[in-house]
Amino acid sequence: MRTRLLIGSLALLLCWCEAALAQRSGDILRLFHRENPTTASILEEANAATVVAFMPIFNNLVMFDPAMARNSDESIVPDLAESWSWNDDRTELSFALRHGVKWHDGMVFTSSDVECTFDLLTNRSRDRLRTNPRGAWFANIKSVRARTDHDVTIQLHRPQPSLLPMLASGFTPIYPCHVPLAQMRAKPVGTGPFVLEAFDKFERIRLKRNPNYWKPGRPYLDGIEFTVVASRSDALLSFVAGRFDMTFPGDVSMTQLRDVKRRSARAVCETTAANNYTNLMLNRDAAPFDNPDIRHALLFAIDRQAFVESLEGGSGGIGGHLQPPPAGRWGMPPLALAEIPGYGPDLQRNREQARALMQAAGYGPDKRLQLRIATRSVSPFRSPAAVLAGQLRGIFIDATLDVVETAHWRTRLERRDYTIAIETTGNAIDDPDQVFFETFSCRSERNYNHYCNPEIERLFEVQSAELDVAKRRQLAWEIDTRLLLDVARLPLTWKRAATCWLPHVHGFVAQTNSSYNGFRFEDVWMERR
Repeated sequence: MRTRLLIGSLALLLCWCEAALAQRSGDILRLFHRENPTTASILEEANAATVVAFMPIFNNLVMFDPAMARNSDESIVPDLAESWSWNDDRTELSFALRHGVKWHDGMVFTSSDVECTFDLLTNRSRDRLRTNPRGAWFANIKSVRARTDHDVTIQLHRPQPSLLPMLASGFTPIYPCHVPLAQMRAKPVGTGPFVLEAFDKFERIRLKRNPNYWKPGRPYLDGIEFTVVASRSDALLSFVAGRFDMTFPGDVSMTQLRDVKRRSARAVCETTAANNYTNLMLNRDAAPFDNPDIRHALLFAIDRQAFVESLEGGSGGIGGHLQPPPAGRWGMPPLALAEIPGYGPDLQRNREQARALMQAAGYGPDKRLQLRIATRSVSPFRSPAAVLAGQLRGIFIDATLDVVETAHWRTRLERRDYTIAIETTGNAIDDPDQVFFETFSCRSERNYNHYCNPEIERLFEVQSAELDVAKRRQLAWEIDTRLLLDVARLPLTWKRAATCWLPHVHGFVAQTNSSYNGFRFEDVWMERR
C-alpha cells in the first residue's frame, strides 16, 4: 500500500508542476471577513472565522483534495506525509514524512513536530491548549511514536476508520514544537503556502506568499487579505462594487444571493450544502427544561419546513444530527426520519401533542411560559430565533430574544448561561465520529449543553470501530434516532449557502460536505482582463 501511495504522491507532484506552467502567478486575493477571529490558533478554536483565515499558513499530515467538491476517504491525498499504511488489525497508522520541509522561521520540520501536535490534542503536553475543541476526536489515540525524523506511527486503543478523515480536516494542522502556544495565538508559524504578515484585530488579516514553500510552483497568489466587515449587507455591497474579489466562503444566504445576482451580472456564485445546521440547545439542568415534558413539547412544536422556507428560501434541508442525503454520506433518508415522533409531516397532530405536554406541566392559555432565547448578534442566529419565537406562541410559550455579542457567545455557552439557545453547528468532516464524540460525548468541550447519556455513548464506540460501511451507517442511524428522541439537541434546518467570486478568480472549489477543509488557497490564481 505504501508503494502505491508513494507513486500517487509523485504523480500528484508532477501534476502540480505541470499545472503551475499553465496558471498565472501574482496578485492579492481580497475577501471580506464576517467577524474578528478570537485568536489565530486553529487547534484552540472551533469556528470558520479562524480556520478560513489561517488554514493557508499550515499543512496537515494528509488533506482532502481541494479540487474535489465532496470530501471522502477516496479524496484524501498526501500533504506533509508522503504515504501511509495501516497494520493488519487497523490499530496502527504509520506515516512516511517528507524531507526538506521547513517552517516559516527556517527550522526543519520533523516527526517531533507531529508528536508535539498530538501531545497537545490528547492533553499529554506540558504546554496545554487553552481550549481543546477537538480533544474528543482523538480520545482513542493510545500513543504517537516517532521512530526516525521522518517516520511516525499513531497507535489506537481500537480500530477507528474515521481517523484518517479527521487528520485531513482543516482543524488538524501540524504545529511546530519550538514555537510557544502564546505566539501561535497571535503570530502563528507554519509550513504552509502563506506566511502571516499582519493580524490586526477587528480590522484585517494579511498573508503573503511563502517563497520557500515545498510544493513546486505553489502558491500562485502573492498574498491574501481579509478585511473584517461587521455588516454583511455592507460587505456584499463592497463585493458587488469590486472592492473584494470574493465573499467570505459559504456566507451568502439564499436571499442575499438573489440580491447579489440582481446587482452584479459578473459575479460567479456557487451554492452548496456545507454540513452546517441550525439547532436548538436546551439547558437540561435548570427549569423549565429539567422537565422532560417541556423538552418533548418543543420536539413536537417545531415546524421545520417553515424554517427551510423562511431562512433558506426553500433550498435547505431537514435532517437529524448527520448531514442528510444527497450531500451527506451518513444521514438518515427522509422516509426513515419521518418515522421518528415529532419529525413526521402531520404538523397539526404534532402541535396537539405539544400543547398536551405543556398542559401536563402546568401551562396553558392562562398561564404561559416566559422564555428568553439566547442568540448571537448576527443574522444566521437572530433570524431563526425570531422564527422560533413565533412558533412557540402556539404552545403557550412567550419568548423574547437575548442577543449576545459574538465575542461573548462561546463563553455564554460554555457556562451554560442560557435557558434555550440557537446554535449553528458546522461539522468539520462528514463522519458520525466527529458529530457524536464532539457534540454529545459527556466530557467533550464542545458539548455545550452538557448532554450526557453513558448508555448511548457506549454505542458511539461500537459504531466507531465498525469497518463495514453499511453496518456502520445502520448503527449511526440507530444512534441518531435515540439522540433525537432524547432531545439531545433539536435540529431546525440544514443550511445551504453560496460563495461568490469575480470572474478573474480561478481555482477555488466550494465543498459540499464541510465548511472547514477547503481553504488552503494554494491552487487559487487570478487573471484580470
